[in-house]
Amino acid sequence: MYRFLTRRAVWPAAVVSLVFLLTGAVAGSTAAPPATTATASHGHDDPVITKEPWGAVDGQPVDLYTLTNSHDMTVTITNYGGIIQSIWVPDRRGREKNVALGFDNLDDYVTSSPYFGCITGRYANRIAEGRFSLDGEEYQLATNDGPNHLHGGNVGFDKRVWDATPIEGDDSVGLELTYTSPDGEENYPGTLETTVTYTLTNDNEIEVDYHATTDAPTIVNLTNHTYFNLAGEGSGTIEDQRLYLNADHYTPVDETLIPTGEIAPVEDTPFDFTRSTAIGERIRDGHEQIVIGRGYDHNFVLNREDPEDDSMILAAKVTDPRSGRVLEISTTEPGIQFYSGNFLDGTLVGTGGNVYRQGDAFALETQHFPDSPNQPNFPSTVLRPGEVYETSTVYAFSTKWW
Repeated sequence: MYRFLTRRAVWPAAVVSLVFLLTGAVAGSTAAPPATTATASHGHDDPVITKEPWGAVDGQPVDLYTLTNSHDMTVTITNYGGIIQSIWVPDRRGREKNVALGFDNLDDYVTSSPYFGCITGRYANRIAEGRFSLDGEEYQLATNDGPNHLHGGNVGFDKRVWDATPIEGDDSVGLELTYTSPDGEENYPGTLETTVTYTLTNDNEIEVDYHATTDAPTIVNLTNHTYFNLAGEGSGTIEDQRLYLNADHYTPVDETLIPTGEIAPVEDTPFDFTRSTAIGERIRDGHEQIVIGRGYDHNFVLNREDPEDDSMILAAKVTDPRSGRVLEISTTEPGIQFYSGNFLDGTLVGTGGNVYRQGDAFALETQHFPDSPNQPNFPSTVLRPGEVYETSTVYAFSTKWW
């Protein structure tokens, strides 16, 4: 199990507010924010996890788990789909907001969710025409995204009730989720034993560890599909938030969003985020790939000297100049899908009571590449008996002064 070793100090909100007042005075600020604008963080001696009933799906009880660390960062997770329902983190003045899109009730997740916050599998992202060949045998999966297979099919891991076990430690708290996907489920071969563990640390990090084994050759590609808005869910566009991607190449797609097989350089294209750039700066560019995706909906190839390298590296960094919130994503995966919320259309009402419209969130899904079973030059997603599928991703939250 990988762990990201670079840690950031996390200050209680009251201390942050005091620093703001002092630095504002030094900088010649004409007005300091009123003391009432900061939400004081009293902290806990130890991280805690609580559980409450949240309904049922097909007769199976669904619960909502609240994880809180010693700095009052709070993450809520439900065992339906392994969904991260909310992430409450402070801004530079200590004011907390939920930065994850979602719903305030289970029914909307069951009937209306565009994969908000969930575990996607068995195969995250797309497979062309839902077809792949493994060891000479052809498999036909559901085509639930136009002509293609998306995120595990009609009833993927995002729509399953997982078994949940709370985990408590001295400096972290977590939730272990397990699900057994039987042979033939959604027409995937092999019984897949899957464990996903969410850990909230006192360093304001969410660590996600994926583990799977199979009793027959199969394919697997798991990720989390949280939609983020660092200014707060429901607060409007993310176009001014700045993105860095540790990726010199990306995989262009055809008109159905399936990779063409090319691994193309990002240089001199709207896909170059090798320097921090506002998400919206080039999103209206007439580049063919932007037109196809209605914005960004592409896999980026993370910079690794060795394709076999699966060490933890920084994949992405997003900063919100308004709030000062920073999100750094590190992973052992070879790729990351950047999606700019292109298909949010104003028909969904989120946890804060506001509608979600196009460009109101971004997703950064760490992953193996889309359509890898049909692309021999992409890293393999085949898992065989005796092998262990094991990947990790870390979402690290902090604040920044400009």
